Amino acid sequence: MLELAAGLADTGFMAARLVGETGRVIITDFAPEMVAAAHRRAEELGVGNAEFRVLDAERMDLETDSVDGVLCRWAYMLMIDPAAAFAETRRVLRPGGRLAFSVWATPERNLWASLVGRALVTQEHIPPPDPEAPGIFAMADPGRIRELVLGAGFGEPEIEEVALHWAFTDQDDYWRFLTEVAGAISTVLRALPPETQVMVREQVYEEAEPFRSGAGYDFPAVCLNAVAH
Repeated sequence: MLELAAGLADTGFMAARLVGETGRVIITDFAPEMVAAAHRRAEELGVGNAEFRVLDAERMDLETDSVDGVLCRWAYMLMIDPAAAFAETRRVLRPGGRLAFSVWATPERNLWASLVGRALVTQEHIPPPDPEAPGIFAMADPGRIRELVLGAGFGEPEIEEVALHWAFTDQDDYWRFLTEVAGAISTVLRALPPETQVMVREQVYEEAEPFRSGAGYDFPAVCLNAVAH
């Protein structure tokens, strides 16, 4: 089993438990720091059937037909050339192997992530996003998923909507997430002058008010999970 863009390998470690001692999971990420962090977590959790590699999903240093399955959670949509990544995934999968991946649905169904981008656009700190550029919502259209998967040589994908909730304990917790964890948006926010950050934060808090839960927030969220052979 191969996990792409694993980050801290939460998904890969679950797969490692499922395949058991007779199976093996290759945990990979483009960033060496993430691979090292995942390796440390494996040691802490006692995961013994995983190996760790720095790997570019668009140009995999793996043999053809070398893995039985591929996992990728919330990463294909961030890749510069997702078509190349899917083609490489098809290449390394053995005949009959299965790909399972997850991407986010539309911005309107994931306001926990899209409110801040909307605030930055309306306050003219960034241009409106290019729907074809890499980003959290770049594969929100099931038609785009189908196009990429079929184009890489897979069969018709099974696509399922999965609803979940994204909760934050208080406003500061939400703002820390946006400024420290939320990918490219975090970089944009941190680059703004402090007084401008305040204006963006106030708009985000105002628009997030319908999702208040106690001192924090409880946002509904939707991802699209897909399986292809």
